[in-house]
Amino acid sequence: MEDTGAPLLCFPSINSSCLRRLLRPHSETTLLYALVASASLLTVTLNLLVIISISHFRQLHTPTNTLLLSLAVSDLIVGLLVMPIESLHYTEMCWLLGSFMCALAPYMSFCLISVSVGNMVLISIDRYMAICDPLLYSSKITLTKVRISVTICWACSIIYNGLILMDHITWPNRFSSCHGECVVVISHLSGTVDLFVTFVGPCCVMIGLYVRVFVVVVSQVRLIHSHRRRTTTAAAAAAAAANQKKAPTAKISERKAARTLGIVIAVFLISFCPYYYPSFTGQDISYTLSYIAGVSYVMMMNSCINPLIYALFYPWFRKAIKLIVTLEFLKPHCRDIKFL
Repeated sequence: MEDTGAPLLCFPSINSSCLRRLLRPHSETTLLYALVASASLLTVTLNLLVIISISHFRQLHTPTNTLLLSLAVSDLIVGLLVMPIESLHYTEMCWLLGSFMCALAPYMSFCLISVSVGNMVLISIDRYMAICDPLLYSSKITLTKVRISVTICWACSIIYNGLILMDHITWPNRFSSCHGECVVVISHLSGTVDLFVTFVGPCCVMIGLYVRVFVVVVSQVRLIHSHRRRTTTAAAAAAAAANQKKAPTAKISERKAARTLGIVIAVFLISFCPYYYPSFTGQDISYTLSYIAGVSYVMMMNSCINPLIYALFYPWFRKAIKLIVTLEFLKPHCRDIKFL
């Protein structure tokens, strides 16, 4: 692009069009689109691998993995739709998608944020029950109950954010001063309510549950070490070894899962904190171009990071990826392969 000196409009054929705030060089625009396309493709691909892995292989149909599946679906939508839309907005410095998408895009983003928060809370509850009440875990946390919880989480998110953004959805151009601008304004009251409903409250629950999980894990480890020191006779040692093969092995796997999902939740909180910063400062939240560019990129990259964490800490995910990439998963009876 070359600057001719004349103001460049978002829509040259419309007199009330907004002016482009910044005219980017063609090379910079091309680079931005390439980076966005790469990030979007990577996010979609990684989360699609998670979805196929958990959906296809029967042994992975567990309550915990069902929660990861729900999280992967929301992350997939972020990579497929939210990333391209927000990046187009930032790169072109204009809103080019019209009033309908101006109403739909923020609503979709808000819903996915709420769904992600809800999934994180459910994951925290799942790990709390697995570590702190292992004897009753299988009876209290069933696959059916988790699926119902996930469905309720998605439904509540859709309804709740429809209420929060009702004014914007019905009149998306209310705060737009010209064509080529999409501004979402949430009042201080609504922003405060949303702050506690979708951030402060869930964060307190997640942190509280994981503090409890950490305390229990530490006490379990100390108990195991203490029991080993007390074991002196050969018979007692043999009995202890037999018991450790049956029960503690499962507990160790649960603790590893708690650690991995704790990392996922920590990264999630770090990524989403900037989004709620205006509510903490008591300002009305106005998602204009400059603000949304920063917080959106931070949040969107969280959708790409989650599958990378799974790949680092879950051997079953790495094995599933290998089977999917090599198309081995299409073979008969491959659904019944053992991962754990």
